[in-house]
Amino acid sequence: MAQDIPEKQWAMVIEKTGGPVDYKQIPVPKPSPDEVLVNIKYSGVCHTDLHAVNGDWPIPTKLPLVGGHEGAGIVVARGDLVKDVEIGDHAGIKWLNGSCLSCDFCQQADEPLCPSALLSGYTVDGTFQQYAIGKAAHVARIPKEVPLDAVAPVLCAGITVYKGLKESGARPGQTVAIVGAGGGLGSLACQYAKAMGLRVIAIDAGEEKEKMSRELGAEAFCDFAKSGDLVKDVKAATADGMGPHAVLLVAVNEKPFQQAAEYVRPRGSVIAIGLPANAFLSAPLFETVVGMKTIKGSYVGNRQDTAEALEFFRRGVIKAPFKTVGMSKLQEVYDLMHEGKIAGRYVVDTSQ
Repeated sequence: MAQDIPEKQWAMVIEKTGGPVDYKQIPVPKPSPDEVLVNIKYSGVCHTDLHAVNGDWPIPTKLPLVGGHEGAGIVVARGDLVKDVEIGDHAGIKWLNGSCLSCDFCQQADEPLCPSALLSGYTVDGTFQQYAIGKAAHVARIPKEVPLDAVAPVLCAGITVYKGLKESGARPGQTVAIVGAGGGLGSLACQYAKAMGLRVIAIDAGEEKEKMSRELGAEAFCDFAKSGDLVKDVKAATADGMGPHAVLLVAVNEKPFQQAAEYVRPRGSVIAIGLPANAFLSAPLFETVVGMKTIKGSYVGNRQDTAEALEFFRRGVIKAPFKTVGMSKLQEVYDLMHEGKIAGRYVVDTSQ
């Protein structure tokens, strides 16, 4: 065990479903034999964190709960069984905090589907605290030359959209539409798509999000708030007018999930990633069958996806647009998120 670890730390704690989120001192946890303790320096704020506060997903949350699952920091202690993570290593705690490593899914590199998965900031305490626990097998290995504040959003948003792009089957030179392109996931999806050789149509609303999307590599922007016929506009933005080869749905409301199958091209794929509360997917059955369209969900990435997504970032081809605020201001970030006023990602500094 490392030295100079305090007994108490500052954290953002939810005592009951619906909030509020309280800035308070709590004990510093101690790692079990297969875990590491990470001194979290920065943590990204994800829309999932707001769902955890509101309790509007069909998975019960731990209470009281420390939210957060995009935590980047330094390993300060490790359990006796941990041999491949060293004290002083830079590490990230992701949504998937741990899994059993022995079930059918874990053995086939689908550990996010593990029935015994531990979810950071949801079923176990997460990264809106100064010291957080993670299973050593699942913490992200962050190169020391990478800034911890800038990499934090990659630990969920980046890995998730990178996985979704892989699941889409889109190939270099083909077109992908990113719905919710101006948000935290969307801003990273635009960049990963471009880095993977794909052409990007960004779909969102507002001049600020259009400006950012184009700066991040989008060739076209469709403003759903101004469009009289979004299906027509998206198809028109493709070279042959047939629609994009893939659609990545990272929006936080339900309507886009009802439209995507109408403008994706025949043989195309619709990838659902965003999780609006109580939402449903729908698609016109005849056109879906005759057009041989694929509709599928994509969850978070596995450990290999994580390493690949971080390597894109290390190489400098991905930059997460973010703003930094003190962790004590988390409720203000949630308020902006609820109002739909965030372009890019917020990152909280746990020292403030």
